[in-house]
Amino acid sequence: MRIILVTGLGGAGRTTVAAATALAEARAGRRVLLVSEDADPLPGEGGLRVLRPEPATDFRREFLALQDRSATALDLLGASPFEEAELTELPGSRQFALLRSLRDAAEGGHELAVVDLPPLPESLAVLALPEQLRRYLRRLLPPERQAARALRPMLAQLAGVPMPAQWLYETTARWEAELAAVQAVVDAPTTSVRLVLEPGPAAVRALRAARLGLALQGLALDAVVANRLLPADSDDPWLAGLTTQQHRHLAELRAAGALVDELPHLGRDPRGPEDLALLAPARPAAHPDPVPEWTVEDRREADGVLVWHIGLPGAVKEELSLVRRGDELLLTVGAFRRNIPLPAALRRCTVTGAGLVEGDLRVRFTPDPGLWPRTS
Repeated sequence: MRIILVTGLGGAGRTTVAAATALAEARAGRRVLLVSEDADPLPGEGGLRVLRPEPATDFRREFLALQDRSATALDLLGASPFEEAELTELPGSRQFALLRSLRDAAEGGHELAVVDLPPLPESLAVLALPEQLRRYLRRLLPPERQAARALRPMLAQLAGVPMPAQWLYETTARWEAELAAVQAVVDAPTTSVRLVLEPGPAAVRALRAARLGLALQGLALDAVVANRLLPADSDDPWLAGLTTQQHRHLAELRAAGALVDELPHLGRDPRGPEDLALLAPARPAAHPDPVPEWTVEDRREADGVLVWHIGLPGAVKEELSLVRRGDELLLTVGAFRRNIPLPAALRRCTVTGAGLVEGDLRVRFTPDPGLWPRTS
């Protein structure tokens, strides 16, 4: 199953492009799912189904289910349970509802799912969330039952009552399974991101940020959609000036190596399926180029080191920071950060240097003699 995640700058027309992409593929005979909170209804399109995340409903359902499973612990604490009518969603509910929609999209039996994501910065944070939360769960509540036994007295002391450690770990395991299912969708080689921009001064900066943020998460950018292009043959000097500016920024996007689809400005807000048909990208479901693998180069014979190659297109040295912590590498690139588990071979090494060469971060590791197998 192919999944296209559509994001971009706020107001650039992400929802319209997502709906146009889904509609074009449905009219080509494919079974398509459009995931969007804001897309207008598309009646009469037999191959197209629309799934609308409902953060408030999703929050109430999940909260009440958690409350029911926690009934014993809440009774011990003397807590008064909530009723559905008094629940209002909390900040972050929208992101979790969207993640569950991603999981549901992959299980729906469609050939293609087009997901209307929030603006670019929020989208990058949402796509990183499953891995981050799984890491927190593993650190705070390790799955070994020995840890459960060790945790029980501490929690009992903090709360002043016996704590049902078994329930705690069953809940953690359920959350872990749900997050793993979402992360599998995000990490799948058939999942890619499409960036919607209106050519302007911020477009190239947004492209660079998207490439860096996606590369750090191992995600593919399959195309850039340049939306709302003005007509190039206008006799109006004012309109011709705006068109010239747009095309200058469009050339900058192409010079940055982006595969660009051009969509026209209709002179009005899109009004229904026929307008959307005019806005379908030229490659609605083209398969993305594979994401470059992060490889370990064995240079022990020549230099006594192993080199981990991490692809970060567009990165600059001044915005890079990396710290080794245990079996993880904490990598910061501009506004983005990720805790990356080290490959098994590198866990027995120490970091001895790093360099950035044309978007390739090369981290050098020297084998630890006390941990590395001896050779005769």
